[in-house]
Amino acid sequence: MKATNLIKYFIGLCLGCMLLFLPISQFQPDGLESLRTLTVQLDGRKKPLDTVAKETVAKIHGSITYQQTDGSTEDYLSTYLELWFNTRNWNEEPFVLVSYRPLKEIAELNLEQKHFSFRELMTNKKLAAVVDLAHEKQFNEQDLNRDEREALTIEERLNLLYTSVGDQSLPIVPHPTDIKGKWAGFNNATELYDVEKFAPLVGDFAMVQQTVLNGGINHLSMLTGITDELKTGLRNLSPDIYPSDFVLAREAHFNHFHPFAKAWQLYGLAFIAMLVSLWVKPWNIYWTAMGLFSTGIAVQTYGFFLRMQIAGRPPVTNMYESVVWVGFGIAAIALIFELITRNRYYILAAAPLSVMCLLLADSLPAVLDPSISPLVPVLRDNFWLSIHVPTIALSYASFALAMGLGHVAIGNYLFTPNASSRLKMLSQLNYRVLQVGVLLLTAGIILGGIWAHFSWGRFWGWDPKETWALIALLCYLAPLHGRLVGWIGDFGVHVSSIISFNAVLMAWYGVNFVLGTGLHSYGFGTGGSELLIAGVVGLDLLLVLATAAKHKGWFSSAEAEPLTTAENPN
Repeated sequence: MKATNLIKYFIGLCLGCMLLFLPISQFQPDGLESLRTLTVQLDGRKKPLDTVAKETVAKIHGSITYQQTDGSTEDYLSTYLELWFNTRNWNEEPFVLVSYRPLKEIAELNLEQKHFSFRELMTNKKLAAVVDLAHEKQFNEQDLNRDEREALTIEERLNLLYTSVGDQSLPIVPHPTDIKGKWAGFNNATELYDVEKFAPLVGDFAMVQQTVLNGGINHLSMLTGITDELKTGLRNLSPDIYPSDFVLAREAHFNHFHPFAKAWQLYGLAFIAMLVSLWVKPWNIYWTAMGLFSTGIAVQTYGFFLRMQIAGRPPVTNMYESVVWVGFGIAAIALIFELITRNRYYILAAAPLSVMCLLLADSLPAVLDPSISPLVPVLRDNFWLSIHVPTIALSYASFALAMGLGHVAIGNYLFTPNASSRLKMLSQLNYRVLQVGVLLLTAGIILGGIWAHFSWGRFWGWDPKETWALIALLCYLAPLHGRLVGWIGDFGVHVSSIISFNAVLMAWYGVNFVLGTGLHSYGFGTGGSELLIAGVVGLDLLLVLATAAKHKGWFSSAEAEPLTTAENPN
């Protein structure tokens, strides 16, 4: 790398680092560290109150911020404290997310409204009928349809809201001796400790509650001294059991640093800079764009490191983590190929896809649940979890990158069809990525079979997840072999890279959120975005069809035959 290029790369790194430190307030203490890092034993692990607040509000409301009826906005910690200490009439607050339109039609809810009150949903008899039918099917071990799964999700949100409001049993009192023992809430802490020993903490907790009830929620700094005393008292009850401040602060830092959000912002800036380097030759900032892109990968790696430290396992066990991992894989694979070829197109194809993955993961907590929970038994073998799942996800990332390159190519076929050398180069770039994807998916399927043998006693069982992974593999093997023997050309490679990705989309998203059946049930969820995804896929296929029609000249008028000498008057 030349000295000038090294300087430009360093400038890109510096610009990326500057973005990481904005806003500066994220690194300034707000006096609420003791409140945020109060430890709660919940969902099979010990986590700070900050995480409990974030997860609770996101699961019920579908967002980590709450816009009240008067238009004012509260963050998740303020909202959770109001839930915890019951400072308003939560029966009437339009707080519970209902996003699935067919279910709203069944329940005769306002189709344009996204959030409904606890009372409105609890008194809805048609919604209750769907929930009852779902429970009956579960009891009889029958498969649920999409409406019933969505209804159970609404029931879970209502139950969580009901248990969170005025919750005096929130387990923040540590067990006195057993590190795996059950913690207690303030309403039953005397089962673990003598009344005389615990009485001072009851007073501290009552002062916190009274401060919030008296409007302290608008000035959380008023809680600083009280929560300091409360946390110190709880730690002194059982200092060997209570987690260290470092562990709690690390998770609170992960919540507030938003590494994955910062990563997609850096990828977006890198994409813009790369476009400038492509079209404005005097402003050749290629290496500055590479510096920004590299910083984005570094920040996302840091986010993965923090999440792994918190969870104690690889971050690839649910749909949220797989989306983030695929976004990372797209960027990492593109960077490797870009460093080899230096042609800009890998970054131009990868950056928007990584932005989309991380943006979806960051903005849809109700669909892609970011909470960290204990693993189901089949996933507790960290060796196979660390090999099989990341390999499959990296194959999805490779195919997504190939799909992105395919779109770059068909854009060139539409607007610069005579740039034959560029189109030839794009075909070669795409072919390499497709080969990597096929290699990774094949390895992932084989590794999954070995894991299935140890977990379920068979290598292959035609489970929907397994079947669609095989279908996706065949969808890519066909064009690769077709290109090898000359059945398809450069244009066919690009079209197949786009169309075949729909099989990956089905294996990745469709099995989990649409079919919802099979042994891989730990990855299932309720999406609510099927119509949107189907619409995007449909428009994309129409774009491919239009490009193919122009490229092949299907709708162009036939050229007039030249006149013979006898017919030509001249």
